[in-house]
Amino acid sequence: MTRESPDGADGGSADVPYMSLLNLPLSSDLDRIGEQMHALAQAQLRLQGLLEAVLSITGELELPAVLRRIVRTAMDLSGARYGALGVLDEEGEFLAEFIPLGLSSQELANLSGVELPRGRGLLGHLIHHPDEPLRVAEMAAHPEYVGFPPGHPPMRSLLGVAISVRDRVYGNIYLCDREDGQPFDSHDEGVILALAGTAGVAIENARLYQQERTSAEQFQRLLLPRLLDVSPFEARTIYRPAASPGHLGGDWYDAVKLPDGSCTAIIGDVVGHDLNAAAAMSQIRGMLRALSFGETTAPGHALAELDRIAHMTDERFFTTACVARIEPDGPGNWTLRWSNAGHPPPLLVLPDATTRYLDAEPGLPLGVDLTAPRPDHTRTLPCGSTVVFYTDGLVERRDEPLDQGLAALAATAARHADGPLDALREALIANQPGDGHDDMAVLIVRTPDPLDA
Repeated sequence: MTRESPDGADGGSADVPYMSLLNLPLSSDLDRIGEQMHALAQAQLRLQGLLEAVLSITGELELPAVLRRIVRTAMDLSGARYGALGVLDEEGEFLAEFIPLGLSSQELANLSGVELPRGRGLLGHLIHHPDEPLRVAEMAAHPEYVGFPPGHPPMRSLLGVAISVRDRVYGNIYLCDREDGQPFDSHDEGVILALAGTAGVAIENARLYQQERTSAEQFQRLLLPRLLDVSPFEARTIYRPAASPGHLGGDWYDAVKLPDGSCTAIIGDVVGHDLNAAAAMSQIRGMLRALSFGETTAPGHALAELDRIAHMTDERFFTTACVARIEPDGPGNWTLRWSNAGHPPPLLVLPDATTRYLDAEPGLPLGVDLTAPRPDHTRTLPCGSTVVFYTDGLVERRDEPLDQGLAALAATAARHADGPLDALREALIANQPGDGHDDMAVLIVRTPDPLDA
């Protein structure tokens, strides 16, 4: 049916259906609304992805992990096949570090021996113009393009954004080639610019964390005693701070050779992770070293005297400790005499790789009960025996039973029973069973061979 004009004549649209006239503008409006809703949904997805990226990046505190996380996140948000983060040198003129991601193992092998980019050509453009994001659809057509080195995979499009830390350009994010083959667009640029702002905060947090951790470790090491010459015994030590920033500890070790040819070994741990614990540790280890210098002072007596002196001077502290003396016991043998104040048992490693924890009565920690007995325990050691004294940070993990950490320590020590102590020390550092949430101290002592004794 057609619509007639008021005077009965056909109108100018007599051949067009009436409903079609209504549907044309309505359909167009619906299309525009659909496009806007789709764009809004995409924007929400990008925002959600950006928020998740912020949480991911700011959750890291180790700087190398932060830098790699930034690159990977930028690649995920933009759909880039390749990504890199270039860290500027102190003068801000060249790239001092270049962290690439997305290259296959074969592509990395093809670039073996090729010098990492220093920031020339297109990469240098962003260094000299950090306030202007660099978005190039065809790199080869850009006037500052200088090409890639031999073996480098072909790349076509580029998106570069600077990262600033404390108003200073720290480096640049470089992204190449979207997975869908399209050039980077303004939406990609906006998201990566927002990410760069978060990246600057994350990098600064990681740097502050590292500075605080380094300062705490340096302070802790200043409080630890300098290991004296105990030859013909061999001794090696390890100290590692906890992973948490500012996490000072009360762990310490000491070893002293006595005039009668004996060697005193001490390991201890003041409860707490603050300046008070570190200060108490310094006082305790000084007193215990002085008490242990007596040639007739038994380990249990030294611990009892320390507890009594601390009580008299009102310097009370909750401390675990183990004091041991390795004394000559005729040709080819030594006697290990030790007393434990609530401390983990020493690990004995014989030359034939047999291992055993010296699980004698551990006793109470210092600072608990002055009347508690401090018995001594003894064991004969052949020449070439190794005793590993340690604090619980070496073997404890919060997600595993303690027995697993002790078994792992014994297995590592057994593999190096007849090797150099340096090799055992490095193996314990590389394969420590603990999770790093507590500081750790280790003292390794080996009895002399017969010719050295």
